[in-house]
Amino acid sequence: MIGRLQAGVERGLRLFPIRRTLRHYSGTAFLADLKAAVNVSLLAIPQGMACAKIAGLPVEATGIMCAAIGSILGPFFAHSRHTNLGPTNATALMAFSSLAGFAAMDRPVLLAILSVMAATMLLLGAVLRMADLIQYISRSVIVGYVTGAALLIMASQLPDALGIPAEYRSGQSRTFVMLLAETLQALSHVTGPDVIISGTSLLVFFLLTRQRHFRKLPCFALTLVLMAGLAQLMKLRGFEVHGLQAFSLRDLAPALPDLTYDRVSMLLGPAFAVAFLAALENSVMTKTLASRSGDQPDLNQDMFGCGMANLGSAFCGGLPVSGSLTRSMLNFTSGARTQISSLLCGLFCLAGALLLGTAVAFIPRAGLAALIMGLTVTLINRAHLRICLRATRGDAITVIVTFISTLLMPLYIAIFVGVATSIVLYLRKASRPSLVEYDFTAEGNLAERPTALHRSNPAISIVHVEGELFFGAAELFRSQIQQTAADPNLRIIILRMKNARHLDATSVMALQELTDFLRLDGRDLIISGLSKEVYRVLKNAGMVPVIGRENLFIGSAQNPNLSTRNALKRAQAILGTSQADVRIFYDPGKPSGG
Repeated sequence: MIGRLQAGVERGLRLFPIRRTLRHYSGTAFLADLKAAVNVSLLAIPQGMACAKIAGLPVEATGIMCAAIGSILGPFFAHSRHTNLGPTNATALMAFSSLAGFAAMDRPVLLAILSVMAATMLLLGAVLRMADLIQYISRSVIVGYVTGAALLIMASQLPDALGIPAEYRSGQSRTFVMLLAETLQALSHVTGPDVIISGTSLLVFFLLTRQRHFRKLPCFALTLVLMAGLAQLMKLRGFEVHGLQAFSLRDLAPALPDLTYDRVSMLLGPAFAVAFLAALENSVMTKTLASRSGDQPDLNQDMFGCGMANLGSAFCGGLPVSGSLTRSMLNFTSGARTQISSLLCGLFCLAGALLLGTAVAFIPRAGLAALIMGLTVTLINRAHLRICLRATRGDAITVIVTFISTLLMPLYIAIFVGVATSIVLYLRKASRPSLVEYDFTAEGNLAERPTALHRSNPAISIVHVEGELFFGAAELFRSQIQQTAADPNLRIIILRMKNARHLDATSVMALQELTDFLRLDGRDLIISGLSKEVYRVLKNAGMVPVIGRENLFIGSAQNPNLSTRNALKRAQAILGTSQADVRIFYDPGKPSGG
């Protein structure tokens, strides 16, 4: 394992890739990065508070601290110059879903442990270059997960938006259905002032974001400031409005996670899910920005940066971090030149976390909850949903199963249900090799045999095999060949395997069982068109003497039909006949099946 870790580092991971940026850094680039950092920090500060609230942390400003640490550490180790690391709605909700079953007082400590474990998995995955596997995750899984998670976020914020007191909420509901049911049971305790605040917040936010002149402003932060003013006016009129909890520097002091075997084993599954989601979000964001900027992405280096950012965040609040879609896109559109913009953004967030203090209490809890819900609506991409539902049946099933799972299960389970569904459907599709029986035409040429016609030579069946022959296809392959062999007149089966790929132990055993099945009745199996790869698999598995070296014919790139002709001659020799004169014509100017 140590050797593999060293090899992973030698293959391209760099400890401080930011050094390359600093060598050629200019004043012009600094001004561009500074402008972008100001814009992003004005969004990152309220978003960090929102993420802490989603995760159920007692001090919302903890989210600002984690946003600061992610933005500061990320640029030192990551490759992307535009991705902004910090808490996101998805990772915060994953943390909430993972820890909702535990007592509120235990969650901060458990969250820190969760982040340490997720960071360790991300770092190990980067060293072993596991980020390359992210491309095999179906986009249908991501679309279904994000859509379901968006509804779950809204359901988690609904009680605060309605002003339902904490004593009427269990705080342990982890699914959309449970949260919605809990909220419906407490509807009689809705408070009017909080509903006014939340409704006004949504109205102001959507008006600002839909006006072209205001889109470049920090609409989220601006709405919070306006709602803080409205809340103070309502308080002067005698209305009770619930504000966020004020904090002191002591509340933001770094906490050391208390690692124990019981806690580690208990959080192993959720930590893996958090690491997987963070890697997925970071990868999608990196590739999206790289396609727009023309940069060459390095997903493993960015996974390494994400791991280091999570490790730092674990000791400053514990909220998991990954690549934020909204902040990263804002960083790009604001004209950021290098990773320094993210570093400056982190410093601004750190200053905000240290200076806000009691000012946080002026922000109405209902207003922040409503803004989170409004921001979450933008996560639901109707165009992508339409594509997934209409593209193929497999995509439709995957997106629906993933979506329903996010509503009925904790997120750290739902995401793996979606991934498993997409893999099962792909394997089912890939495990159907094409088997077509060939025969001779009246002119003596080899062509696909119409099923209604008799074979020109009833003793010989030529079956063209095309497709994957891995373990998932082995049983179907064997059963189809045995169905062909049910003809009592058939003496020899010739498998044309020029286009058969990826044999494994299961498919080799299926071939052995087929050979034994035929020989019980005095019949033979001949294989033509073997690629060198397939022949090597058969040789390594000891199948060459079982089938017989004289019954195996390796394909020729110059004349694809040569091996089939030789296989037919071998079949005639076994039968002791020259019936069905072999006339296979090869035109190098035309594609041939071999």
